[in-house]
Amino acid sequence: MNDPTPAGGPSPAAPASRRRLVPVLLFAVAIVVFAVDQLSKNWVVAELPEGRTVPVLGGFLQWHFVRNPGAAFSLASGATWVFTILAAVVVVVILWQIRRLRSISWAVFLGLLLGGVLGNLTDRLTREPGFPEGHVVDFILTPWMWLGFNPAIYNVADIGIVSGMILFVLISLLGLPIDGGPRARRGSPAEDADPAAEDADPAAEDADPAAEYDPDPASPVERPEEREHGAP
Repeated sequence: MNDPTPAGGPSPAAPASRRRLVPVLLFAVAIVVFAVDQLSKNWVVAELPEGRTVPVLGGFLQWHFVRNPGAAFSLASGATWVFTILAAVVVVVILWQIRRLRSISWAVFLGLLLGGVLGNLTDRLTREPGFPEGHVVDFILTPWMWLGFNPAIYNVADIGIVSGMILFVLISLLGLPIDGGPRARRGSPAEDADPAAEDADPAAEDADPAAEYDPDPASPVERPEEREHGAP
């Protein structure tokens, strides 16, 4: 019995394996981001004084515990409930896209985004002043990276969200599809086909129908005029 799998080719089970493993990668990345975010926030609330800067690596890295009612990097404070709704919508969209997911790069991007969004959404649902307007715990301060502007304070969830968006930009530039198929390439054989082949000589379509018949008089095939008037 011949093996239907080509020599050196992929196993027929490979696509099914990818369908199972890629969503697992997404959830693994999301769980790591979410767990590190929530554990670090719980440590900050229990150990750090609120509103005070604690040097870690001089001016390179500092802890500064604040409660943020806005979005990532303390943006748009005062609209916490709006961000709660938006975060919930993002989570639903990501879970819906899992049915199409076959790409490892897309799985990492969506995992970073899902873990970060869930981390901050958990704060808004469970922390003070209460559901659904809880304040997000921010504590990471890196003054050097803001180039003289007012430095923003952020958390691990924010890092996951921003890292995911940077990866999304790279994915878009590279043209990688979410279903793991080959990316579109310029100069493919289909695009480089000779356009003259599509513009065949129309005179060929108007050729004499009699040319379709055998010109050999000995041929038993009747010609159209013989059928109409009868053979002599």
